[in-house]
Amino acid sequence: MTPREEIMTFFKALASATVLAGCMFATAQAEGLVVGFSQIGSESGWRAAETTLTKQQAEKRGIDLKFADAQQKQENQIKALRSFIAQGVDAILVAPVVATGWDEVLEEAKEAEIPVILLDRTVDADKELYMTAVTSDLVHEGKVAGEWLAKTVGDKPCNIVELQGTTGSSPAIDRKKGFEEGIAGKANLKIVRSQTGDFTRTKGKEVMESFLKAEDGGKNICALYAHNDDMAVGAIQAIKEAGLKPGTDILVVSIDAVPDIFLAMAAGEANATVELTPNMAGPAFDALEAYKKDGTMPPKWIQTESKLYTQADNPQKVYEEKKGLGY
Repeated sequence: MTPREEIMTFFKALASATVLAGCMFATAQAEGLVVGFSQIGSESGWRAAETTLTKQQAEKRGIDLKFADAQQKQENQIKALRSFIAQGVDAILVAPVVATGWDEVLEEAKEAEIPVILLDRTVDADKELYMTAVTSDLVHEGKVAGEWLAKTVGDKPCNIVELQGTTGSSPAIDRKKGFEEGIAGKANLKIVRSQTGDFTRTKGKEVMESFLKAEDGGKNICALYAHNDDMAVGAIQAIKEAGLKPGTDILVVSIDAVPDIFLAMAAGEANATVELTPNMAGPAFDALEAYKKDGTMPPKWIQTESKLYTQADNPQKVYEEKKGLGY
């Protein structure tokens, strides 16, 4: 081998080693991320599934996940975000309990150059203050529920009671808006009572009991629309205790598609649900890793899929499938 060939061989080997080291560094960089996750709480089966899947996704990718349960209080979430910022995490995931009041802490994260990703809910803040939001189309979910009810009822008069989510939260605002769009132009469909059930079974049952008492023991109620399945499950219990048949005497349509609503559907006690996938973390981590690797900026909204399920969709089978997804 000539001296020139020896030199060329040396530089080729050096280049290969550099590329290999770069690849190893990129992998290590992805695997070594420290991410803070501020979760709303555990008010529903869906929320518990989101938490479980987020932890599973983090473990699978070698991400060190710092978890904080806000117990449905925004002040706890803001405190958690500030703690994450102080710790110098690589990124923050937050499922915001309400839509407003985030500007200041998001500014702090931006100044610290820590990207923030919103999960399953949005905020009323400058979009430059967060990297992206991984959510479903909340308005679309409500609209699908409203359109299903309008089609099912037809031209019959129908008084509807509505169980809203947490006051001020984006799902409560948007799912209400969408449902009203879905029944728009149907003079025979009327929302006669609407109140927050705070996304919980206990409150859903409690509020439904008050609706039943106010509407002649439920005789004047044709349908229940709940902003999530857990409130619907609580309301179903109240309907049964009032001597009525949920799913027959009072139609039940809700959102989330958690396992227990499929048990209710299999028993004929619920009629329809619109799916909200709990795997928001997968797309969020994909976006974060791409950004950390080469600076690829994701779109401001990463939309997840929504799907309508009814009693015709073999709810018992769907229940079994859902139980294996971390609920």
